[in-house]
Amino acid sequence: MEKIVINGGNRLSGEVTITGAKNAALGILPATILGKGEFIIENLPDIQDIRNYISILSKMGARIQREGTTLQIDTGSISGAFSDDVAEESTKMRASYYLLGAMLATYGKVSLPMPGGCNIGARPIDLHIKGFKALGAEVELKYGYIDVKAEHLKGANIYMDMVSVGATINIMLASVRAEGITIIENAAKEPHVVDIANFLNLMGANIRGAGTDVIKVTGVAELHACEYSVVPDQITAGTYMVAAAATKGNVLIKNVIPTHLESITAKLIEMGADVEVYDDSLRVIGKEQLLPAAVKTLPYPGFPTDLQQPMGVLMCLADGVSNITESIFENRFKYVDELNRMGADILVNGRTAVFNGGKPLYGARIKATDLRAGAAMIIAGLVAEGTTEITELKHIDRGYENIVEKFSALGADIQRITEEDSEEA
Repeated sequence: MEKIVINGGNRLSGEVTITGAKNAALGILPATILGKGEFIIENLPDIQDIRNYISILSKMGARIQREGTTLQIDTGSISGAFSDDVAEESTKMRASYYLLGAMLATYGKVSLPMPGGCNIGARPIDLHIKGFKALGAEVELKYGYIDVKAEHLKGANIYMDMVSVGATINIMLASVRAEGITIIENAAKEPHVVDIANFLNLMGANIRGAGTDVIKVTGVAELHACEYSVVPDQITAGTYMVAAAATKGNVLIKNVIPTHLESITAKLIEMGADVEVYDDSLRVIGKEQLLPAAVKTLPYPGFPTDLQQPMGVLMCLADGVSNITESIFENRFKYVDELNRMGADILVNGRTAVFNGGKPLYGARIKATDLRAGAAMIIAGLVAEGTTEITELKHIDRGYENIVEKFSALGADIQRITEEDSEEA
């Protein structure tokens, strides 16, 4: 078993370059099914979820070559049927459900196991199903599979009962080749929703309004291959921003879109850090004293739920009482037990966590309870006194590229080892 070992206390300094957005890439890859041909996808992150998707598409018949952050993918030979190993691999990640929309639009039918992903609360796909049905599809759930089929997809007005990034993207994928116009109301506005819409438009789709709460999709007869560069990952950028503030460091974060980071920038400044914003980068300078704050997670452009766990570590360090209200997922405070094991004083009541900050954190053996909690545990290890060991690294690998190497380059005393290596040492 592998683990990350951190000797805390070093201030981060230097620069880090942010790679492509995980959540955008996970919608762009299945979207290639919609337009048979040879695509070139640039700025693709090298993370486990992306490797899984590449493996799935390859097993479906796509011809794929990867060199660094650039992927060449020819989807011309993909068939409309899934093999058992494709179905099995799709259960390893949440974003496999985008195959439903892409395959439905391309082949008129698809059968896929229920998706996997982090256990951070109820994550039903009822809004996806509602959208497919509104477009004229029949949906059946049985034996752990989702069966969707439609002889003919037709545009419709679809109101989202709650803002859902996944459902917004899946309905876009399913409707781009439907007859007529589809209106998605109360749509998600996240940057990766906009990025996927931009990719589809470059393929020949007609999507307007992405980035607002009303998206209009006018169906087209066919789509074609294209070249595209994935938008920078706002969550990865935010993670390094919090880490710089937590360690009282000075870090230049490159290849970002600063407007995507305004909510986290504002909160870091409120807590006492300096943030210098440039055209495609920003610098975070941590201060000796952090101030308490209150955060409520909200859909974009509000504070992202994917950054509340790293922010929780920062609140442990602030002098005074801070609180986080989690309005997106009801089970996203599992990491609190790990921080309390390190000496934090955090109380959770339902969807709110209260942080009695200003107490030192001490190294301990802890685990990554999910993807973003894993990043929070690394930040906690960076600021803790003594040695921290983090296990369950599979969660971290799903969303962060070379995170150990990048933190090491910033001056952290961090390494990834196996238990056997540790015992021999």
